[in-house]
Amino acid sequence: MVSKNKKLNLKDKYQYLTRDMAWEPTYQDKKDIFPEEDFEGIKITDWSQWEDPFRLTMDAYWKYQAEKEKKLYAIFDAFAQNNGHQNISDARYVNALKLFISGISPLEHAAFQGYSKVGRQFSGAGARVACQMQAIDELRHSQTQQHAMSHYNKHFNGLHDGPHMHDRVWYLSVPKSFFDDARSAGPFEFLTAISFSFEYVLTNLLFVPFMSGAAYNGDMATVTFGFSAQSDEARHMTLGLEVIKFILEQHEDNVPIVQRWIDKWFWRGFRLLSLVSMMMDYMLPNKVMSWSEAWEVYYEQNGGALFKDLERYGIRPPKYQDVANDAKHHLSHQLWTTFYQYCQATNFHTWIPEKEEMDWMSEKYPDTFDKYYRPRYEYLAKEAAAGRRFYNNTLPQLCQVCQIPTIFTEKDAPTMLSHRQIEHEGERYHFCSDGCCDIFKHEPEKYIQAWLPVHQIYQGNCEGGDLETVVQKYYHINIGEDNFDYVGSPDQKHWLSIKGRKPADKNQDAA
Repeated sequence: MVSKNKKLNLKDKYQYLTRDMAWEPTYQDKKDIFPEEDFEGIKITDWSQWEDPFRLTMDAYWKYQAEKEKKLYAIFDAFAQNNGHQNISDARYVNALKLFISGISPLEHAAFQGYSKVGRQFSGAGARVACQMQAIDELRHSQTQQHAMSHYNKHFNGLHDGPHMHDRVWYLSVPKSFFDDARSAGPFEFLTAISFSFEYVLTNLLFVPFMSGAAYNGDMATVTFGFSAQSDEARHMTLGLEVIKFILEQHEDNVPIVQRWIDKWFWRGFRLLSLVSMMMDYMLPNKVMSWSEAWEVYYEQNGGALFKDLERYGIRPPKYQDVANDAKHHLSHQLWTTFYQYCQATNFHTWIPEKEEMDWMSEKYPDTFDKYYRPRYEYLAKEAAAGRRFYNNTLPQLCQVCQIPTIFTEKDAPTMLSHRQIEHEGERYHFCSDGCCDIFKHEPEKYIQAWLPVHQIYQGNCEGGDLETVVQKYYHINIGEDNFDYVGSPDQKHWLSIKGRKPADKNQDAA
């Protein structure tokens, strides 16, 4: 009799296509093959304990992703053919896309590079396969985001050179330095930084507001690539939780190392997401929720439950989370007033919020907005009306670690700037907070190498020493088109033309 081969179940098929493709080396020492696996001090006793909740094989992965691609690009084509950009709420919204394409999309490519690199460093086949799939996901996300926004590039300014700007523009050194820091760490720290601290703990604060904001403002192209990525993000979050539990369960000596990484990358992620707070509260004409509300839901409630669960491993909540919780009342307002005065050196426009928008913020921030921030905007609006629109022509002091200008205030003292400084080997270094200062103290030899845009400009390493030359030649920002105030900009004039309105309607257009 001819016997038929038994059909494999999903678990066995996954085992054959992942774990069973690994082998034990015979003529090379394992430590020579995986030299980075133990230099961080992490102890792995049994790689077979690594769990893969999705058990997705590569053949199923390609089929599943191909189906998503067909649907995604069909919607992109329909959006472009029907001039979908004309249906957004207001042209001010496009400035959020400019922030995304230059600040977030290049990070997807950096994640692709990072996972490709660290996956090679693990002797466990399960971890290697997980990193391989996430690397492919991140590359796809970078591509689909750029394709989604390419249509807007045909009609609005400032979207033309995102990857170039990401490597050079002053404020974009904040997201760039975040991933440069992670990619120059060891493999286990990279996974703690990106898979756990960012993808699992903080990612909802990035993608939920952006995609919900796109939906509220009529941008169906962006909404679609967000939906297309959601199944990938679910796997990434699951990997993030598996990573941290796997490391902690392997050996008790791993606990203090992981705790230090959680403290570090929570703070670095919090500082990075300050850009998202500004987008949520100021850059969306139709607002979804305030940054304060988002922080309470996605970090204080969800994160609180997570760290309650991790208590059994000896892990406590991140250091300085109380500072971050307090900052939710101030973060976006302090960021927006900074970008308002420095938008001559950005690839997007800024503006004074209208009365209705300030009333909304008064409602969302009842204890802080009217007291500290509304008077600033009213004063700046009067100055602009008198022909004295304020631009700050100085270059600000940057934090040595997060690379954000030292613009934030002390906890419980919102009129006092937070600034720390220490001396290291005869040089003085400046920081925006105790959190960044602590990170530096632990690894000063790493952060003294930081490429700080202000320092580089003063040293003449950015095509010139004056701001206008740097902006035009080094940043590739088109002066008078991509930057300065939204009111009176080519983008506003183009939008008014699309809507059949005159420039005199500018106040109505901004409302």
